[in-house]
Amino acid sequence: MLGPGLINVSVKCEYALRAVLDLALAASTEPIRIADIASRRKIPQKFLETILSDLRKQGFLESRRGAEGGYLLARPAESITVGEVVRAVEGGRGANGGEEPGPIEFLWNEVDAAIAAVIDHKTIAELAREWRERQARFVPNWEI
Repeated sequence: MLGPGLINVSVKCEYALRAVLDLALAASTEPIRIADIASRRKIPQKFLETILSDLRKQGFLESRRGAEGGYLLARPAESITVGEVVRAVEGGRGANGGEEPGPIEFLWNEVDAAIAAVIDHKTIAELAREWRERQARFVPNWEI
């Protein structure tokens, strides 16, 4: 689930977004180990391996093998939208079998358009920046 509202997203999608965000936050030129991402983001490592492999095949990530291996973003975080990652993992809503769209289908189309308006304009870099800003607010200040 992405949030406390009505919109449910698969656990796989949630984990994919967490992993991509983790790589953006690391802002490293060196690969990040799967075990490190799994530990920081509380994702089962075997599940994460599958997710990262899928994201690599779709061009979001690069991988490096070996003792110093791991994953990196294949593109700058500024050029990856949340919507791209969500669609890569979730796919789209299927067709309704050629039937005439009814009022419920029109409603879901409106909902999809509203969600797309947010996630297609939010980049992973913006998400990382917003996360850093929120975290900075909660750093204790021990000055007297």
